[in-house]
Amino acid sequence: MTASADATPTPHRKRLIIAITGATGVIYGIRLLQVLRDIASVETHLLISEAGVLNLHQELDMKRKDVEALADVVHNVRDVGAAIASGSFQSDGMVIAPCSMKTLAAVAHGFSDNLISRAADVVLKERRRLVLMVRETPFNLAHLRNMTAVTEMGGIIFPPLPGFYHRPASIAEMVDHTTGRVLDLFDIQHSLTPRWNGLKD
Repeated sequence: MTASADATPTPHRKRLIIAITGATGVIYGIRLLQVLRDIASVETHLLISEAGVLNLHQELDMKRKDVEALADVVHNVRDVGAAIASGSFQSDGMVIAPCSMKTLAAVAHGFSDNLISRAADVVLKERRRLVLMVRETPFNLAHLRNMTAVTEMGGIIFPPLPGFYHRPASIAEMVDHTTGRVLDLFDIQHSLTPRWNGLKD
């Protein structure tokens, strides 16, 4: 679907903006879209940067159209006049998965040079939930300060670090575990990974 959805969400249906940028780890954005596609109570709005498109090909052999088919609404990253660029557009928040250090810096400093950073700025100013799945290692001081700035503004820094306590048997299981944790932040029910019930004897 193109970016022509009604500005008013269907009652009881969540709206989630998902952006894919040029950092490694595009699988996280893809998996979020795949899971949410099967949840009728959630409407997804997708943004992909040009560097994100390159990574789709490099990491997953996917094309832009393959990913866009997973979303309910697709926005052009250069369309700063899109609905999601306004605070009057009602959403439940935004996930940038993965989030490059360039995008992190733009969000941290309110530099709305494209629709991804503008939409993130809107989510922050409207006091909605913004989750940045930042991908870089090691971090330099600029990265850390930018993450601190976003946190102080109410955003959530969520590096997709795999957990091993559930003994994942594959990369897919590690991705699902992290994806499930992100969905938890938006109170979206899922069965991607078992819940921790404490240590067993």
